[in-house]
Amino acid sequence: MAVRVATVAFEGVEARPVDVQVQISSGAVVFNVVGLADKAVAESRERVRAALIASGLALTAKRITVNLAPADMPKEGSHYDVPIALGVMAAIGAIPSDALEGFVVLGELALDGTLTPTAGVLPAAVAANARGLGLICPSECGPEAAWASSDMEVIAPRSLIQLVNHIKGAQVLARPEPAVRRLAADQPDLSDIKGQESAKRALEIAAAGGHNLLMSGPPGAGKSMLAARLPSILPPLTPRELLEVSMVHSVAGQIAGGELTDRRPFRAPHHSASLMFA
Repeated sequence: MAVRVATVAFEGVEARPVDVQVQISSGAVVFNVVGLADKAVAESRERVRAALIASGLALTAKRITVNLAPADMPKEGSHYDVPIALGVMAAIGAIPSDALEGFVVLGELALDGTLTPTAGVLPAAVAANARGLGLICPSECGPEAAWASSDMEVIAPRSLIQLVNHIKGAQVLARPEPAVRRLAADQPDLSDIKGQESAKRALEIAAAGGHNLLMSGPPGAGKSMLAARLPSILPPLTPRELLEVSMVHSVAGQIAGGELTDRRPFRAPHHSASLMFA
């Protein structure tokens, strides 16, 4: 019988459901991962093996097959480590086979069994909440996942041992709380600019009305300086905009410590950058 663990695959900022199926059978002693997996996913078998040994579990001397369904969807990234490890643990009887029902699982494993942060936790949490499921993710990503819904169950352990203890009732993990990133004190502010009254007035009108703004002038006129200070007078992101922007940051791995910010994003590519990098 195959053990099933729910996880996701990312297509842009969309989290598509993936079913991790683990089967242990008689035959040659191998550990195969199938289902259109990339190199990072294929290497998860070595991380999973080392993490289970570090957690006090030895893999059985049998044939282990892991299928990532649907098999025709590309699977990329290291966040499949934890669902694969939990599927193997359930298959060998280390945890109850029904313990993971109702959860989407993702996270990368270190060789000592700790869960390390991974990209895409927020989109995964939003997708799990839409399906009426909870989420299991690394501890550092817990505050990020908590933004998806206040009613959603989020389990954010630091290690496999801590997660197993929680599942068996030996240890209760508190639900993480949404975290807000504190802005640095040296953020550019429009009040820093002396002069440029006409340009500042144009920024204020654009910010107030939500208009586009095109700046034109010779190098050194202050275009970049003015543009960098426009976010300081823009209103905070609405809750919907906050989730949309933060999901992009999450997939890009740019959310540190699970902390989100309601300040509007600003990018300043150099004028000589190609379209690929702009």
